[in-house]
Amino acid sequence: MPGTFVHELDTPLYKGKISVNTGLFINGQFVDPIDKETIEVHNPTTGKLLTKVAVASAKDVDVAVKAARHAYKTVWGQKVPAYERGRLLNKLADLIEKHFDELTALEALDAGKPHSGAKWDIDATIHNFRYYAGWTDKNSGKTMEASIPIDETKFAYTRHEPIGVCGLIVPWNFPLLITSWKFAPALACGNSIILKPSEVTPLSALKLAELAHEAGFPPGVVNVLPGLGSVTGQAMSEHSGIGKISFTGSTLVGRKIMETAAKTNLKRVTLELGGKSPTIIFNDADLEQAVKWAIGGIFMHNGQVCAAGSRIFVQEGIYEEFLKHFVGASQSLTHGDNFDPSVFQGPLVSKGHMERVLSYIEAGKKEGATLLTGGARLEKDGYYIQPTIFTDVKPDMKIVKEEIFGPVAVVVKFKDEDDAIEQANNTVYGLSSNLFTSDISRALRVAHAIEAGSTYINQTGVPDFQVSFGGIKESGFGKDMGEHALEKQSMSTLAGNYEPDNQHIHYQHTMYLWITFVPMLASGEFILDIFRKDKHRKHPKVRVLNASAVCRQPYLAAGWQGFGPDISDIFQI
Repeated sequence: MPGTFVHELDTPLYKGKISVNTGLFINGQFVDPIDKETIEVHNPTTGKLLTKVAVASAKDVDVAVKAARHAYKTVWGQKVPAYERGRLLNKLADLIEKHFDELTALEALDAGKPHSGAKWDIDATIHNFRYYAGWTDKNSGKTMEASIPIDETKFAYTRHEPIGVCGLIVPWNFPLLITSWKFAPALACGNSIILKPSEVTPLSALKLAELAHEAGFPPGVVNVLPGLGSVTGQAMSEHSGIGKISFTGSTLVGRKIMETAAKTNLKRVTLELGGKSPTIIFNDADLEQAVKWAIGGIFMHNGQVCAAGSRIFVQEGIYEEFLKHFVGASQSLTHGDNFDPSVFQGPLVSKGHMERVLSYIEAGKKEGATLLTGGARLEKDGYYIQPTIFTDVKPDMKIVKEEIFGPVAVVVKFKDEDDAIEQANNTVYGLSSNLFTSDISRALRVAHAIEAGSTYINQTGVPDFQVSFGGIKESGFGKDMGEHALEKQSMSTLAGNYEPDNQHIHYQHTMYLWITFVPMLASGEFILDIFRKDKHRKHPKVRVLNASAVCRQPYLAAGWQGFGPDISDIFQI
């Protein structure tokens, strides 16, 4: 019988109990893993044990996939109207809002982030669910004129269909927020899901499973499997019953997922991977604002952010002044307990990760970089490191080339615009970038020249749920958030045109149509009544589909054009 984690807090920011079931969530209920294995979850602020949670083996993944596929074929997917999917997503958003304080406290406790940052995460999570709830009935295809052969009685259309079962693998730095980036669009498109949270921070995902069940999602639609990436994540990547993996994490693991997908069932893959993002500050920038944003860009959540602006390029005219203010601001940052309202920086997420970051700092010293400030562990319980700034670095140094994922910045001088672009692009990564200037022409020119998935002008990376986010180069491919996140969660399938002899089937989803156009007023709009031959009958007859569509005829232009956006790339085929 699965256990329950109960923790009572009495802090200035939260007073009350937190309760989370620690089992696997499969087919609408919490269950013990087949092998009865668990893993420890620690409080990063103190280093002490919080609880143990169940971990899924390959056998548990197989059980979850079977449940998810059964749900998709019987009570979800195209068996449920889009309106109902939207209603359930909105209901889940309501429940997250109802449990807002508890989830905020849980995220701060488990992930080691200050309460204020956790609060922002939960608020953004709610907005994300509501945003995709609104997309459920707007994910439409297109109607097109059939050009070969030319025949006015024929037309073609595409539709967006769910993939089936999607595997979602999320990191530990923004546990619930990044979960929502994948969870919400996958469900909005009609997929059933298997979510693997990080084994380091699994608690908010387990709470989300509880709330999804309360919201009314049918059993098997939502499954949550805490576990090790090398076991649970690998089993998900290998499983032929999963049609899509959406992963956020390291480039190393992303390569492994891609390789596994290629060797098994060629499942679709979306990868949001590592980053070494540049922050470029020109002479004409507002210096005070540039310092403020640069501090947040690298030291927010201790630099444990994929889009962290860890390489800071400053034009030579303001380099010394920027450096003085930047170092001073970093030394004034407060550190401590996540439930202290005055704290800016909490601990790193784990002992192992803290030791990894410290090893990079040592590498920077040994390779000859100048350590201006920080560079050591803070004398506190838990996993704290001082904000660290290096100068006099070279492009081939580890601290310049590799993603550290910690509170470590390198500051580099540049001469002019071309120099800044060349240095910024001298990386294998291409996730995000930031630039500061008062010249809008330069801002756009440089933004277009930077090799990155996103560029933020006069601010550092704070994504908006309506705007897609993802990288290029070794930062991966595919998008989370915004309209584009729907594209890889569904499939754009071709539907064909009417053929009297029911021949020339060129795609498995082709439909053979009888079309009648009924004019409506003088608006140029027509009602399109659709009929289909039932090919399974010995003497095919025409029968009516429970569907109609409105097509708009643009004056005398040839062909029919559909209405609504064509969003056919991420959680669809």
